[in-house]
Amino acid sequence: MLGLDPDPRELWPASDAGAGGGTPQQRAADAVLRHCQALIDATAEACVAVKLQLARFEALAAGGWSALEAVAAHARRQGLLVIADGKRGDIDVSARAYAGALIGGLQTPFGQLAGLGADLVTVNPLVGRDAIEPFVAAARAAGAGVLVLVRTSNPGAADIEELELRRGGAVWERVAELVEQLGAPGIGDSGLSDVGAVVGATAPGHLARARELMAAAPFLLPGVGAQGGRVEDLAPAFAPGRAGGLVSASRSIAGAHRLTGGEPAAAARAEAERMRESAWALSEDPGLVR
Repeated sequence: MLGLDPDPRELWPASDAGAGGGTPQQRAADAVLRHCQALIDATAEACVAVKLQLARFEALAAGGWSALEAVAAHARRQGLLVIADGKRGDIDVSARAYAGALIGGLQTPFGQLAGLGADLVTVNPLVGRDAIEPFVAAARAAGAGVLVLVRTSNPGAADIEELELRRGGAVWERVAELVEQLGAPGIGDSGLSDVGAVVGATAPGHLARARELMAAAPFLLPGVGAQGGRVEDLAPAFAPGRAGGLVSASRSIAGAHRLTGGEPAAAARAEAERMRESAWALSEDPGLVR
């Protein structure tokens, strides 16, 4: 999966369309859009989805949201799923508003407002179950899905997620139980649920336990590449089959040309294809790679 985390200071050279007129925000948003479209075009054949880091687009003001919508539409034209990675988490009233913005839109006295139409959204569960449920409801109504942060890829994840509870187990394991409970009504013919989990590839030692607790959840596996995670360590994620794991990489694909010295699109395509082949082999036979 292609992670799109566009930093206006590190765009591909071919994305310099923002050098024209308009405000700084408009020029930056235009350049980011071109960059993301080029990355999608280069890697679409090796990917099943794009993961859009919302903060990078929101930082560009109104032009950033327009670019976000255009990037999502371009990804869909290439046959890719769209994951809105905003890690939203708030009380139920605010959660419904976030869900409307990212998934199905909002009904108002002035008419229906369109949402981003994401296929999957990432959700922060720290506020509790009632902060997740509005996303699940909106996703089910739209035929979409939710990915709950369970054990994340950042170094500070252990500060809270690894804390032991009085009842036994760690915080992340309790979140995993919530994912299993919320996802049970949404298990489809594939055996996978519409409620999944974000489980960082940088802590592969937790994957077997995570899969034990969340047998039907699709796992989003960020942290491969620049953060140090390796596809070869992710076998338990694929226990339900190939669709059980979504391996995500951002900087290692977009910046592959900096290591190879080659043309950006070709280098990105090669790195995405390398990751796809590794994940494919692992999903075919999880015992193949150790």
